[in-house]
Amino acid sequence: MKEYTKSQLSLRNGQDRDEIWVAFQGQIYDVTKSRLWKNGKHYEHWAGQDLTEELADAPHTETVFTKFEIVGKLL
Repeated sequence: MKEYTKSQLSLRNGQDRDEIWVAFQGQIYDVTKSRLWKNGKHYEHWAGQDLTEELADAPHTETVFTKFEIVGKLL
């Protein structure tokens, strides 16, 4: 599996590039096709970041990530 740095992940924010990616527990997920991540924003969360610590504030569990493709590993 391809590995990405936090700097590389930050470019996949829906603004700098078309890809919209987020990381959770070391895995990077492609959320580009999700209508909830349009323009790289999901409520108060921004794409291109590691959302592991922010999940505690979310109204859903980590199972939400199962519907998205894993595109890499966060270094």
